[in-house]
Amino acid sequence: MRLGLDIGGTKIEAVILDEHGEAIYRQRYATPKQHYEEFLQAVITAVHDAQANARQPLTVGLGIPGAAGRDGLIKNSNILVLNQQPFVQHLTQRLEMPVAVTNDANCFTLSEAIDGAGKGYGVVFGVILGTGCGGGLCVDGRLISGPNACAGEWGHNVLPHYQPQKDGASDVCYCGQTNCIESFISGSGLQRQYFQKFSKHDKVPDIISQMNAGNTAIGQLWDRYQDQVARSLAGIVNTLDPDAIVLGGGVSNIPQLYTGLQERIAQYVFGKQCCTPVVQARHGDSSGVRGAAWLGAQPH
Repeated sequence: MRLGLDIGGTKIEAVILDEHGEAIYRQRYATPKQHYEEFLQAVITAVHDAQANARQPLTVGLGIPGAAGRDGLIKNSNILVLNQQPFVQHLTQRLEMPVAVTNDANCFTLSEAIDGAGKGYGVVFGVILGTGCGGGLCVDGRLISGPNACAGEWGHNVLPHYQPQKDGASDVCYCGQTNCIESFISGSGLQRQYFQKFSKHDKVPDIISQMNAGNTAIGQLWDRYQDQVARSLAGIVNTLDPDAIVLGGGVSNIPQLYTGLQERIAQYVFGKQCCTPVVQARHGDSSGVRGAAWLGAQPH
């Protein structure tokens, strides 16, 4: 049995997968964010509750916002009390068992590579187009994180071929760099560009609805957005040449995103050809917690 915990800014979701990948237990808890000890205890409680329900040994994997550095301290988490804490060490000691921990984008990618839209492909690059722009890399069903825990963090590379006249004014990312891919092709990046052009704070579904209703100006903005996505993914193809790219997050649910995307990517790929499948995630919002469960079952 495999227990996965997907830890987000508002909720902790716990799922047990059986040997066939079927979810046989699911529970949710609020995420305490004011004090680290309360947060740690909430995670421990979630694990103990699942163990009591399963009544048999469980492997445990966690997906968290942020990552553990080489010093073991958590960095880049939007759950601020988690930053600079040896969370994995504390959790392992308190539970008296091994616990596998990685970021939520890695969990998404692992889930889709094992039994999702990337199943059967050797090298899978996972992309989350949501509030941010996360990513992950799996090779033969194994997660690659790298010595800096940065594998897949493509969202904090510079947008390829950036031109102010084509892409609008430059933007400083929260990470401190300028014109990160995340600033343009995340859901919030699309909303930022929309506001820049129309001075309106509409959300992505409203923007797409207006485009579908025939708003040509928004159609032009969407065309620019698709080109930015294509440029960004072409950088992945030129660097890794994965067997498949799997898209998740809210923007991945927009059917028009996939229209002509492979052809657009080819314009920026060395050799002007691209046969890489770009597909929507199979497990949707469940991929994070499913990937955490698969992670805990992998050899450490």
